[in-house]
Amino acid sequence: MGKISVIIITRNEEENIEPALKSVEWADEIIVVDSGSEDKTIDITKKYTNRIYKKEWQGFVEQKKYALGLASYEWVLSIDADERVSPELKEEIMKKQPENFDGFNVRRRNYFFNREITTCGWDKDYQLRLFKKSKVDLKERLVHEGFEVYGKVGKLENVIIHNTFSSLHNYFRKVNDYTTLQAEEMYKAKKKVTALMIWGHTFSAFFRYYISLKGFRDGMHGLIISFINSVSTLLTYTKIWERQR
Repeated sequence: MGKISVIIITRNEEENIEPALKSVEWADEIIVVDSGSEDKTIDITKKYTNRIYKKEWQGFVEQKKYALGLASYEWVLSIDADERVSPELKEEIMKKQPENFDGFNVRRRNYFFNREITTCGWDKDYQLRLFKKSKVDLKERLVHEGFEVYGKVGKLENVIIHNTFSSLHNYFRKVNDYTTLQAEEMYKAKKKVTALMIWGHTFSAFFRYYISLKGFRDGMHGLIISFINSVSTLLTYTKIWERQR
């Protein structure tokens, strides 16, 4: 594969960052862009890399673009602070011959309160995370931003481990942040919201995750995920309605 740069963006990730950094110690460089952590994130990060940069928060896209611009090598691996590269994925990347590929999708194995979730669409969570720096750009979105390769994209066999949230308090805090961004994006796209739409989308979100995507098979975990998705939908559409007023 050649030399690889790893990029990570952070803010107050002391609970997550060390396992993430340990999982990519093998990389040729690790670049961390922090947006004002007030906990021990920076102190922990210093044990693994001196490539630490501070940048005021300007949104996911701008933070990741900045991190990408700091990468020294052509091949870049992007992970989040709550993710870990599995040992099997590490070996696959190190031995991989890119041939004529410009990027690779990687499946995330998602955990929710220490249980692997195999329903709710979480089992088909492929992300473009390994790519050539010269062949990639970021989708301009406020939330759920993603890398996009201009070239041929392959798929790796092994996984990134994703530990979603350590507590419901943290989960709902991030849900609140994400729904605010999503509502703003939809509002700017001239999305009009009525009371009927709010209720309709909220209930359909629950039944989609719990029934259509078989969340019931993951027991209480699947029920909670389905409920949280319906609450997220309710918050998003209600926030659009708020903006309209």
